[in-house]
Amino acid sequence: MSVDRLTVIGIGLIGGSFARAVRRGGAVGEIVGCSIDGDELRSALDLGVIDRAEADAAAAARGADVVMIATPVGAMPAVFRAIADVLGEQAIVSDAGSVKGSVVAAARAHLGRHFPRFVAGHPIAGTERSGVAASLPDLYVDQRVILTPEPETHADAIAAVRALWEAAGARVEEMPASEHDAILAHTSHLPHMVAYALVNCLGGAEPASELLRFAAGGFRDLTRIASSHPVMWRDIALANRDELLRALRGYRASLGEIVAAIEKGDAAALEEMFARARALRERLGNTGQAHAQSDIERP
Repeated sequence: MSVDRLTVIGIGLIGGSFARAVRRGGAVGEIVGCSIDGDELRSALDLGVIDRAEADAAAAARGADVVMIATPVGAMPAVFRAIADVLGEQAIVSDAGSVKGSVVAAARAHLGRHFPRFVAGHPIAGTERSGVAASLPDLYVDQRVILTPEPETHADAIAAVRALWEAAGARVEEMPASEHDAILAHTSHLPHMVAYALVNCLGGAEPASELLRFAAGGFRDLTRIASSHPVMWRDIALANRDELLRALRGYRASLGEIVAAIEKGDAAALEEMFARARALRERLGNTGQAHAQSDIERP
């Protein structure tokens, strides 16, 4: 499909890469960018990521065929409120947030009659850099994008959003928002919480600087995703609170088993747990190697 005017609200790494990718794929005409960060907007214009810049979401969305919202999820309700009254009758709205249940609820509450043309989505992709200057036209190539349409979502809107992501090179799947949030709580949100906690644990030890100086490859690999954007992950943790807490409690129980085995000096129990974990990890094969950065998400 071809979109005459695409508006991207939140023109950082994720939104900027989407703009670049769909332009390269020949799927759009004019691209309007919107951000509360004036420097990011100027950079987006200078880099040719967007054709026109707007600081106001309503002004950016007016006349758009498709509006992609790539802000942190905590900012999305305000964006929905801002654009609801200016959307054209056939305008399609989508998002790139890492949590879907709360985003769908906010869209339903604030988009009103436009809600059936809202298609919730989540590109599982990213890098360790942030901002529009880090955006890449091939960021989504062979990466998974999950769409979570509701029963009343218009089929043509779903098809249009799917086509845009496919033009960006992504592999698109669909599932219910609740299933998405339960899966991502364990496979993405929990690992980020663990990484943040582990870095803070080491950083709070004495002498922290000396410990960090000797942090080896294993520590660096395990905590790489702690470089993710703190505002975005604050919003994700709160937006997916129930599922994330369930995952965290499961992790706490698993860690407790290791603690208990070490306290008891139970070598057999430790070896069994480690062997089980190793076998499960090896079942991933090389699937995690090809896209080693895909779980670091930035605005």
